Amino acid sequence: MSVVPAGALPAGVLTAEEAAPTRPAALGPRARLWPSLAAVYRAQLSRARVARIPLLFVATFQSVGIMILMRGVVDGGGEARAVVAGSSVLVVAFVALNLLAQYFGQLRASGGLDHYATLPVPPAAVVLGAAGAYASFTVPGTVVTAVFGCALYGLPLAHLWILAAVIPLAGAALAGLGAALGLLAPRPELATLLGQLGMSAALLLGVLPPERMPEAVRLARDLLPSTYGVEAFARTFAPHPDWAHVLGDLGVCGVVGVISLAVATWAYRRAAVQ
Repeated sequence: MSVVPAGALPAGVLTAEEAAPTRPAALGPRARLWPSLAAVYRAQLSRARVARIPLLFVATFQSVGIMILMRGVVDGGGEARAVVAGSSVLVVAFVALNLLAQYFGQLRASGGLDHYATLPVPPAAVVLGAAGAYASFTVPGTVVTAVFGCALYGLPLAHLWILAAVIPLAGAALAGLGAALGLLAPRPELATLLGQLGMSAALLLGVLPPERMPEAVRLARDLLPSTYGVEAFARTFAPHPDWAHVLGDLGVCGVVGVISLAVATWAYRRAAVQ
């Protein structure tokens, strides 16, 4: 085979490299957020269904037991509303904050984040899908706790539909906080400890009537995301609820939920590249 120099080719004749310029390979379309979120949510829901249902019974039994104990101290009025609302939201805190902190802490320690990092899904889909799956387990326990508490303290059942807004908004705020704690904790044991402390704060600051708390404790209570869900739910037990304040509390809870989930997404990106 003879080799002809490029300079000897007649004008208008191109070499093979010039005739076929290299082009970057076409990549597949990026995964969209909502389909990825739905896929992660279904996967998390199916994986956690068997393991988390017994813990949901524990969370519900715990809240019901607290209401029974407080029945000997609280007779009715605003204190009874605070106990029932706080005990109902405590179910959300137990699952969305405590268990989710443990889950992400163990996932980070075991290298499970590497698996999600190789999937073509946005980081927000992983965080939101896991948070939504865990928060979904709180619905039956919260409803059962609220109905039992209303029957125990003689509170009206007319406005229990507000739980349709309280559960997802409080669940988003607490789930984002739990995911951030689990992802930022350097060790899974510390993630479990932080989740337990967060749930204990929701118990002490959410269930106990605020009228009996010192001023410093009330200020700490205002910093807890679940407080606004508790306040919104408790206001609906009044004979004539102040719906403006209810919507205001739900709005604050929703804003805190967006911020906490954004922080959890950032923490996921940070942990995935380490």
